[in-house]
Amino acid sequence: MRWRGVELKTPEQLVAMRRAGLVVAQTHVALREAAAPGVTTGELDVLAREVLARHGATSSFLGYDGGYDDPPFPAVTCISVNEEIVHGIPGDRVLAAGDLVSVDFGAIVDGWHGDGAITFGVGELSPADARLSDVTREAMWAGIGAAHLRGRVGDISHAVERRIREEPLTYGIVRDFTGHGIGSAMHQPPDVPNYGRPGRGTRIVEGLALAIEPMVTLGSEEGLTLDDDWTVVTADGSRAAHWEHTMTVTSAGLWILTALDGGEAELTARGLPYGPLAD
Repeated sequence: MRWRGVELKTPEQLVAMRRAGLVVAQTHVALREAAAPGVTTGELDVLAREVLARHGATSSFLGYDGGYDDPPFPAVTCISVNEEIVHGIPGDRVLAAGDLVSVDFGAIVDGWHGDGAITFGVGELSPADARLSDVTREAMWAGIGAAHLRGRVGDISHAVERRIREEPLTYGIVRDFTGHGIGSAMHQPPDVPNYGRPGRGTRIVEGLALAIEPMVTLGSEEGLTLDDDWTVVTADGSRAAHWEHTMTVTSAGLWILTALDGGEAELTARGLPYGPLAD
């Protein structure tokens, strides 16, 4: 069903999205455990393909056409390392100790999508990189926590930005890429920017599913696209982090479709209502 240009899911469709979200969560766990010095990003992509196959799921990313005459995306994961912000193409790059790695991954089950991203270190991160990832993750959860029925998407955007701006260090908030609606397609209206004013944008109602995904840098927010037409790097070479969850708001509370526990632990710790339809 469409409402004011956005797709609203039935409870049964949200449950199907939850199944896709669990594949995303399990793939993130597998890749984080497998990432080590000497492992290539291409090997991690092969592992992600194996997880998809085990669950009878397909990839949201493989063959994705980004428009603007870009070539179709050639992998099932986006693996972005260090100064790469997003859309890194897995291949021969060998991971090294201290690398900052972001894995963005999408899965389709019965025609419904789940989309999520995590950032982690290969071995021990520098304090600055570890803090960058932590702040980005905290900003994602701040945005999730700002979502409530009859609220607006701008409430989420404002909460993400406010959490990042609370830090004494000035971080770059990437503006060229945003969160988004999600459901029967990976990218749908509405956009969910990581900055903005509260009380603006699409109203949050039952059946609306959103992917909330801040991308934050240790320097400039500006990015450059490499010659592969996909990989986006920071213009100043600073490191970047990316966290994302697919979520929805039910009459009972918040439900994180791409978290293994549905978001229960994080939401409870933050004093937020956990409201799964079925889990």
